[in-house]
Amino acid sequence: MQDSQSRLAGGSAIVVARAADERPDTTEIERLADAAGYAVVDAVTQQRREDPGTWVGRGKAAELAERARELDVDVVVFDGGLDPGQYADLVDLLPDGVEPVDRYRLVLDVFAEGTGDKRAALQVEAARLAYMLPRLRRITKVSQLSKAVEKGNPILDVEDRIDRIENELAAIAETAAERREGRREAGQGLVAIAGYTNAGKTTLLHRLADDMSVNDADPDHADLTDSTPIEDRLFATLETVTRRGTLDGFGVCYTDTVGFVDALPHDLVESFSATIDEAAAADVTLLVVDATDDPERLGEKVRTSVDAIGETEGPVVGVLNKVDAVVGDGDADDDGLRERRDVLAEVVDDVVAVSALADDGIDTLRDRVREALPTETATLSLPNDGDGQRTLSWLYDHASVDDVAYGEDVTVTVTARPSVLERARAKIADGR
Repeated sequence: MQDSQSRLAGGSAIVVARAADERPDTTEIERLADAAGYAVVDAVTQQRREDPGTWVGRGKAAELAERARELDVDVVVFDGGLDPGQYADLVDLLPDGVEPVDRYRLVLDVFAEGTGDKRAALQVEAARLAYMLPRLRRITKVSQLSKAVEKGNPILDVEDRIDRIENELAAIAETAAERREGRREAGQGLVAIAGYTNAGKTTLLHRLADDMSVNDADPDHADLTDSTPIEDRLFATLETVTRRGTLDGFGVCYTDTVGFVDALPHDLVESFSATIDEAAAADVTLLVVDATDDPERLGEKVRTSVDAIGETEGPVVGVLNKVDAVVGDGDADDDGLRERRDVLAEVVDDVVAVSALADDGIDTLRDRVREALPTETATLSLPNDGDGQRTLSWLYDHASVDDVAYGEDVTVTVTARPSVLERARAKIADGR
């Protein structure tokens, strides 16, 4: 089995889609193939149930083999998952040098190309190895393994590497959890931006964060460790990217998370659990969907995203993005927009229609996020001395100070996380 990284050098491909009850759509699998660096030269569809031997049936597989030979392609891409047995049978049927690549492998290839930080790279490698392992077992002969004992068993090597990666990821996940807790202790709200790939999540991040613009290619920002691209392509963001924002004087950390696709490999979802945790553990999760999708497809993407995220600690706000492409004047009463709102409202209680690119509805979204953040407003009395001034300075750093009145004491009205207010009261009681 070839390394998935080498696949990204390019090549030609035939894509194959199958559906039992309707005419298959090859649009997304062709986009995935293109993102992986393949030039799609032919698309084949078939209306039938999955064949346990070759996924498409032996007769169709033979036709694919002949077609692959005629077109001299590098791979045949299957819009579904091939189990190890199906993979091995197709390897036998296809011409020498033509590899069967399923949807899962294709996604892994694209993810491997786009990883930009250590955690994302480890997550993808773990998923790739977990994908390769059963296929390696299937195509590796016992005699070959026996001869390799002195030099190392390739299967045991893969298993050992998976174990080491899992340990590294566990440590990284613990660090990420500590970072989230540190931000909460600093009084910041945590907002995760999640959703199906290419829904406009990264554009929304640029719109919401302070000191950033949707036109920024490499904005100068205190939290910036790399550029956050805004591109109309699959998987523009693979690692979590966090930027700071302010809502009515209240500090917020916006985290853009990896985009989802249909039928993500289970191992990939598991390996990206640390990334997905950012959405699940946030104070507010923004579930972003593309309003240009037809209602049925929009519903499928919403379900895919919700299944991947799982249970969330805080409320979920549905963000119907790109409404300017559906309704020119942003008319919220438009029938098409209303239908899409209704689809999203089946999953979340609150839906906001926006265009991140055109800056439509963003103020409304900010208001909804601010309302959903776990904050309280309280009036505190501080001593009018050095200790009181230090506490007041601490409040400016950890809360939104709404009003300050000086007299015999200092009366301050603040809005903050409940934990911050509790710590402020303890400081006052301790005279600090």
